[in-house]
Amino acid sequence: MPLKLMYITCNPEIARIAESVGVDRIFVDMEYIGKAERQPGDTVKSSHTIDDVKRIRSTISTSELLVRCNPYTVNESFNSECEIEQIIEAGADIIMLPMAKDVETVSRFCDAVGGRAKTMLLLETAEGVGQLDAILKSCPIDELHIGLNDLHIAYNKKFMFELLTDGTVENIIEKMRPYSIPYGFGGIARIGKGILPSERVITEHYRLGSNAAILSRAFCNIKDITSLSEISEIFAEGVANIRKFESIVATYSWQQYEKNHLETIEIVRKIVSEWGE
Repeated sequence: MPLKLMYITCNPEIARIAESVGVDRIFVDMEYIGKAERQPGDTVKSSHTIDDVKRIRSTISTSELLVRCNPYTVNESFNSECEIEQIIEAGADIIMLPMAKDVETVSRFCDAVGGRAKTMLLLETAEGVGQLDAILKSCPIDELHIGLNDLHIAYNKKFMFELLTDGTVENIIEKMRPYSIPYGFGGIARIGKGILPSERVITEHYRLGSNAAILSRAFCNIKDITSLSEISEIFAEGVANIRKFESIVATYSWQQYEKNHLETIEIVRKIVSEWGE
């Protein structure tokens, strides 16, 4: 099966463009608590609101609406259960929980959703990885996405794709196999783009049986592009090229997947070495 492609936006016009070329999920990102402290520097930090969720819901019809809520919190200043209620009422198909570290947090999140939307765990903390067996046994999550950005920070790595070549992602997936829960990881750029070329990453998705990937900022950086016609061209060509490449990779033999994996390890080592200079 082709990867489910996700794109983060709160812009209805861009959401409409993405949907029209076959992006499977439009991703509204409401998470803000603690993100600036965790991710200093030039990382994507959205400031989407519940009104954005409503606008995107009224814009799209065939793509699913995925909403990332804030880390599960219930205190005097913030109540996740209220936020989750608002997200469900606004029409989310899938709700993503970030920064979870233990079984209790994931369980409370699933209870709050109560089967009214699909639940997706964003696995991006070392503690969450350590508790993954218990989480999978106890919590009715529908999907899991491995968040390479925060997770590589948690493991003190220089480059997020080191987790793809040092066995971390593979070990997580091995823990998940008995549960038959769909999973994805990281993001992908356009074919021929990316610090680690997109072709390498897509092939790793197929080697590892991944179901989903986020279209990264490198796929279409709307901060640098103001023309909707140009954005439309980038999406149409970019998604078509990804699908064309997937049709080839889907026929690879085990030896071809392994060859790509070993070559990817060497490319990542070179990138990390150069960054260390």
